[in-house]
Amino acid sequence: MCLIVFAWRPDHPQPLLLAANRDEFYARPSWPLREWDDAPGLFAGRDLQAGGTWLGMSADGRFAALTNIRDPGQEPGQRSRGELPVAFLRGQATPQAYLAQLAARAGDYGGFNLLLGDARQLWYYNSREGEPRPLAEGLYGLSNASLDSPWPKLQRAKATLENCLDAPDSQRLLALLADTTQPPEHLLPDTGVGPAVERLLATAFIASANYGTRASTALLLNADDSWELVERSFGPQGRPLGEVAVRR
Repeated sequence: MCLIVFAWRPDHPQPLLLAANRDEFYARPSWPLREWDDAPGLFAGRDLQAGGTWLGMSADGRFAALTNIRDPGQEPGQRSRGELPVAFLRGQATPQAYLAQLAARAGDYGGFNLLLGDARQLWYYNSREGEPRPLAEGLYGLSNASLDSPWPKLQRAKATLENCLDAPDSQRLLALLADTTQPPEHLLPDTGVGPAVERLLATAFIASANYGTRASTALLLNADDSWELVERSFGPQGRPLGEVAVRR
């Protein structure tokens, strides 16, 4: 993923509301959201190049999502970051135990952020910061830096999500992900990719000939561990490719 905004409300009948965009090169092969044949009970899109995922759910309400840390100077990881959500969803470890074990080998991967949880707890780990932590109730945003880094598209998406909390549904969450508002250039972060690429990446929804938003996903997780996951897929220039919904 490259943009995640979420509301964590642990004492609410609907503890987690989340909207996320996966940005990637269109040429990189992937499957849309589905139950995996080789992992029954795991529901996610799949990166067919490395075999992992960017966001997924288990049938019993476990959740995982990943973003990369943008740093063109970092060394490539020895392992694919996409395996991290999969390993959590396929296992039975608590988020705390899983992240404690992962922290010892985080250097095997390129920089990443990882969200893990269920209807009762939500944990966050940034591989550069190195300290897993549970999240308190609140409204959060995550892109390709740290949690709540003040990137314009992140702040705008968080504000829109806050306006959805009175009557949330998957379509409202997906609508906020379609925002193509270009922020003023002086507000753009400097992540080392150059001004032209910073501008391309500055919108919530990215569209170009070669790289852009491949999937927009809305998640609504209920206190009884039931959930709804809806994903829209896109091709070059933002061309819609379809929508998949899974409810458990």
